[in-house]
Amino acid sequence: MRVVLAEDQALLRDGLVRLLTAHGFEVVAAVETGPDLLDALISHRPDVAVADIRLPPTFKNEGLVAALEARSALPRLPVLILSQHVEPLYARELLSDSAGAIGYLLKDRVSDVRSFVEAVRTVAAGGTTMDPEVVAQMLARRSRDERLGALTPREREVLAAMAEGHANAGIAARLVITEKAVSNHINMIFSKLGLLPDLDGNRRVLAVLAFLDAA
Repeated sequence: MRVVLAEDQALLRDGLVRLLTAHGFEVVAAVETGPDLLDALISHRPDVAVADIRLPPTFKNEGLVAALEARSALPRLPVLILSQHVEPLYARELLSDSAGAIGYLLKDRVSDVRSFVEAVRTVAAGGTTMDPEVVAQMLARRSRDERLGALTPREREVLAAMAEGHANAGIAARLVITEKAVSNHINMIFSKLGLLPDLDGNRRVLAVLAFLDAA
């Protein structure tokens, strides 16, 4: 699986290259600026891009801008964005593209190698994954919504796990319940939130994220 990586810190960039290579990825380009990221994505057309939000020259949102611009030229180009802190505005920009194959993780998650590699593979396969802290802030922002208030504590746990991109089996293992119980919780969540219950895996994540991110 071919990867384009964008990270301005040399030590972290080299570490990510080694980590990805050790897990079977081929890093076809490792760049440090927004313009270089855009050029690399267009020229290499990788299976997935892993990019820091803040890149030179201004260290604002060059990584995100380059990734979204590349997706306009290469529809559904898988992009996993890394961020030092939760930045809701930038997360919203990423989520505004409802085509899937997107991810948003805090850099701290890279230290959990298995979860990071799983996130890269999920996005590359067309799925969606969001950092638990991003999901928590979305839930907090919508906490006054009557529909969210109607959810039980367990349903909120299942909702958060869904928004992070976990499948039913993963949610069951995480919460130590049966997959049938997970399915029942999800049906109740969809009913209470007014979402279609028959969405496929990635569309259900996007539907939940769209609901949580609504103004």
